[in-house]
Amino acid sequence: MTNKTIIAVDAMGGENAPKKIIDGIEISLKDNKENFFLLYGDVSQLNSLISERPAIKNYCEIIHCDEKINDEESPLTAAKKNNTTSMWQSIESQKKGKSQITLSAGNTGALLVLSRLILKMLNGVEKPALAGLWPNNVGMNVVLDLGANIECNDKNLIDFCYMGTALYRALYSETSPKVALLNVGSEEIKGHEMIKKAYQYFKDTKSNAFEFCGYIEGNHIMDGKVNIIVTDGFTGNIALKTAEGTANFITKSLKKSLGSSLLSKFSTILSYRALKDFKNKLDPRKYNGAIFLGLNGPVVKSHGSTDAHGLAYSIQMCNKIIKGDLIKKIKENLNN
Repeated sequence: MTNKTIIAVDAMGGENAPKKIIDGIEISLKDNKENFFLLYGDVSQLNSLISERPAIKNYCEIIHCDEKINDEESPLTAAKKNNTTSMWQSIESQKKGKSQITLSAGNTGALLVLSRLILKMLNGVEKPALAGLWPNNVGMNVVLDLGANIECNDKNLIDFCYMGTALYRALYSETSPKVALLNVGSEEIKGHEMIKKAYQYFKDTKSNAFEFCGYIEGNHIMDGKVNIIVTDGFTGNIALKTAEGTANFITKSLKKSLGSSLLSKFSTILSYRALKDFKNKLDPRKYNGAIFLGLNGPVVKSHGSTDAHGLAYSIQMCNKIIKGDLIKKIKENLNN
């Protein structure tokens, strides 16, 4: 396994697991054979699925787990199961030095609590943040926090700026990305006290890790003028769900309109390539995979309802995170 990125996978997490997990691995290996997967889950189910795909057998090792964490379970219930679950053992594999990163499509609350319990927080970081990718007019944004923390103080927001910058640099090799705080206006007087304090901190303290661009409003998230957008988890989660719902509404409405008449169907044929590009741009699977930042090891959360192609994109993110040396970059940013 020399030079392989070793990914610990909670193979029982998410809808249609473990089949979706194995399908996603198979898709990912068609483009990138740099990864090796430690699959934590039911050995009989996993062996049955892998035996049907001999091409991926040499890229996987199965570790049997007696239990899994269900989506409806509370984080406290999940924690009480200790190391009997596939989620717990996949996270713990990092602590034991067996893997470099953990991937799960399971219960988000449980994944956060267990990750924090097992891996602990980086020195000086009070709260983890859930960071995700968000398309813009010229490329991609990193947006955080997307729901790990309902309330944040100014130090949390400052830490998120440094950690989000490290993630962007790890994924895209950008040396001087641009950071903005999501706010209700672009003027200095706008916003609550915590965001004003974070703004003032960066106004008074020049960072070598990124260029601070002040405030950004929600209608400018996709302009592409900044790379990292920082907010609290309450606001970030609402913004994310609103964007997902809007994209889904536009796609469905367009599809309905284009099939409403013979003329519309003919226009669809003529505009096929443009419509295909449009659909591809809004495909949520391409942006699947959010990462908990602030822990002593990287943990990626795949959307539970995504399909195998979406999971393959999460695997791609895992590879980039390790190749980009994310944890080292976060430590460097926080210590500067």
